[in-house]
Amino acid sequence: MGPEEFRQAAHRLVDWVADYRASVASLPVRSQVAPGEVAGALPPCPPEEPGSLEAFIDDLDQVIVPGLTHTQHPRNFAWFPSNASLASVLGDLVAAGIGALGISWQSAPALTELEQVVCDWARQLCGLSPAWHGTIYDGASTACLVALLVARERALAGSAGSQREAGLQAAASPLVVYTSPEAHSSVPKAALLAGFGASNLRFVPVRRPSRAMDARALGELMAEDAASSRRPAAVVATAGTTSTTAFDPISEICEVASRYGAFVHVDAAMAGSAMLLPECRDLFFGIEQADSISWNPHKWLGSVLETSLFYLKDPAALVSVMATNPSYLRSFSEEPVVEYRDWGLPLGRRFRALRLWALLRLEGAEALRARMRRDLANAERLAKLVASEPGWEVLAPVRLQTVCVRHSPAGLAGEELDRHTLAWCEAVNSSGRAHVTPAQLDGRWMVRVSVGAETTEWADVEALWEIMRQAAKL
Repeated sequence: MGPEEFRQAAHRLVDWVADYRASVASLPVRSQVAPGEVAGALPPCPPEEPGSLEAFIDDLDQVIVPGLTHTQHPRNFAWFPSNASLASVLGDLVAAGIGALGISWQSAPALTELEQVVCDWARQLCGLSPAWHGTIYDGASTACLVALLVARERALAGSAGSQREAGLQAAASPLVVYTSPEAHSSVPKAALLAGFGASNLRFVPVRRPSRAMDARALGELMAEDAASSRRPAAVVATAGTTSTTAFDPISEICEVASRYGAFVHVDAAMAGSAMLLPECRDLFFGIEQADSISWNPHKWLGSVLETSLFYLKDPAALVSVMATNPSYLRSFSEEPVVEYRDWGLPLGRRFRALRLWALLRLEGAEALRARMRRDLANAERLAKLVASEPGWEVLAPVRLQTVCVRHSPAGLAGEELDRHTLAWCEAVNSSGRAHVTPAQLDGRWMVRVSVGAETTEWADVEALWEIMRQAAKL
């Protein structure tokens, strides 16, 4: 495909995307297809000859779109927001069209330096100090893994257990990682992948009703491990847990961790966007004491997926773990430059910064703040409706835009109540009129309503509440 053919096809597809966004509210929110239905509608063998754009678009309409749960739908309240603002889509289109190869500063100076600028813009918008230095990853899961690798090496610096020597197999003492049972599933996964081992992962009890990590319990666990010749190496604190958006007490955690020289990583995957709102920054009190932070502009803020920010105060520690310097990647600059290949796992990197740059340049921070404030207000209004309705309850404090609810008819408890909860939740989702997420809280099922899709207005939230009420009566 040459540039002129691309021009014509791209215009058609941009129109198609615009039409999709304009009409997405008319589609069932959750996909209605059965397993294997999408694959069965596609040819079993790859094409040998070129196909027409018309046939390609027909497949999008007839096969792909019906096989999607529409995260950009105004009545999508499942998981967390996964907004892909059309302004950010434009940046992603440019990134794909340029096809820059980010393997060194030399290979694409603009890719590196725009990433530096955009990370610093986001730092300023979040009210973070200039001590932080950022890069862009695909997600907070990768950021957590990298943070634990850095923590591991900091704990083993100068010893035979360092990765530059014999590695963890030569470590004199087991290294221990601490987190909350409310933390995202990527945290224990990262601890295992980083080599700490399941027996060296501690789940710190939480306080009630906040469901925040108990810093006193953390101190007790660390003291016990230190007395048993184990070394407290890292704490992963959560700012905005997945189930209830609970906030761990970062300042208290950092104070405890400092007694043992433990690394503190703050996972703020969804909630980090709230740092753009001055009125929400108290939730992140103590964040300047941490060693690393990650948050995802590709959730609530509106950047296209795989735009996750990772900040550290000491990039040298990261580079010492990740650096690679083959001769073919030499940069011929007389000035020192950032080599982002040494800041993460992959060698080749996409021009991810264009997504966030386009969002900020074309939308402006104040419009993003206004949208998030709208979502916060709508979540509060929904929580009040739920709390005032007999038989319904709000199960956790509403700190941001997620409301945790349960319908508890008289006489139902335990497994019977769980079956009722899952039944009405599935009735909502299978209707196609809205989409919410079931989740467990203290071993019992509840339903999460995550308000935050870019096009969601109060009328959509109000409609969801009526759908929920009707479903719970079935």
